[in-house]
Amino acid sequence: MQPAAQAVGFFKQNQPAPMGRKIIPAIIKCVEYTVEDTPHMEIVQIVLDKKLLSATDQAARRTKRNRSALVRDALREHLRRLELQATEGRDRQGYTRHPQADAEGWESEAKWSAE
Repeated sequence: MQPAAQAVGFFKQNQPAPMGRKIIPAIIKCVEYTVEDTPHMEIVQIVLDKKLLSATDQAARRTKRNRSALVRDALREHLRRLELQATEGRDRQGYTRHPQADAEGWESEAKWSAE
């Protein structure tokens, strides 16, 4: 049995949710029909407020992707930006510690075409 189907079966038996948390079976049923069984993907659960969830669903429909694909792409982009910020921060620290020697004198060394 697939993990999503196991989860639905678990909640159909009306067992209490782990650690006293309230679980909404309709959300679990949605997972059963939308998650593909791919070996390189992990199923995770995130908590979103209603406004963010609604905006996410609208963006997914607008871009003709499912919610998971939209969230994956947004997370990849966010992680890429964080890495870029970290790289720029390291560069900035390096130039602060070792400033360029006379960066303004380069124009006299450049060969400009006559226009």
